[in-house]
Amino acid sequence: MERFRQDRIATVAAIILLAIVSVALLAPWVSPQNPYDLQQLDIMDSNLPPWSASGAGSHFYVLGTDEQGRDLLSAILYGLRISIGVGLASGAIACTIGTLLGVFSAYRGGGVDSLMMRLVDLQLGIPVVLLAVILLAILGRGVENVVIAIVAAQWARYARTARGTALVEMRKEYVDAARCLGLSGSRIVVGHVLRNCLPPVLVLATVDVAFAIALEATLSFLGIGLPITEPSLGRLIANGYQQLLAGKLWLSTYPGIALLVMVACLNIVGDRLRDVLDPRS
Repeated sequence: MERFRQDRIATVAAIILLAIVSVALLAPWVSPQNPYDLQQLDIMDSNLPPWSASGAGSHFYVLGTDEQGRDLLSAILYGLRISIGVGLASGAIACTIGTLLGVFSAYRGGGVDSLMMRLVDLQLGIPVVLLAVILLAILGRGVENVVIAIVAAQWARYARTARGTALVEMRKEYVDAARCLGLSGSRIVVGHVLRNCLPPVLVLATVDVAFAIALEATLSFLGIGLPITEPSLGRLIANGYQQLLAGKLWLSTYPGIALLVMVACLNIVGDRLRDVLDPRS
């Protein structure tokens, strides 16, 4: 990790990412209000620009409010929680499923491997957004359905990466030595091959979490992702987009900046981790 710390850009990105995750987790305690508690909202404070005080002077809105009188800063913090949660959940599930299938395919070989790779090629040949849109049209809106759609769009990347790494590992001497010691195939795969397949897969997972967050924001912006009762950054951007022609730029600008900074930091950290774990890259 010394090489990682020597990269100032990656270090700054990691610090910013840690701060974003921290404030998202602490949103119920650090947010000025719960933007989705109707008792805390006042319609008289709707569409206030940034750095404005409420009519009664009891609240100060740093980033302004939306048409329902919700504090935009609080809405962004709560939206970060859902966006990060969807990204981490879909990334973890897709990584687990894809890695296990890829390693199993490499171990079995033959017809099983050929069939698995044809399924991977078929999935990778379909545009990710199109596949997610089709699945959500069938499943409906909601956090769980969005996670399922993103997993279905991502698992093949992990399967191909894990399979390629497993094929290389299974040709090495330590696998032959394990076979000579009489270890079963399952022990060799789980205890040796799978463990050595994790570094490239984990690096891919870091980048794909950022992709999953951006994809969820895209789906929510299109109105087929999360419902308005389960807000995310994409949902906030979509709500603000409807007010752009009225000159209320802050409603989309600040959630967009939060999404951009988070995805950019995840990509920078993921790229640097790839360089650290695989110097040949």
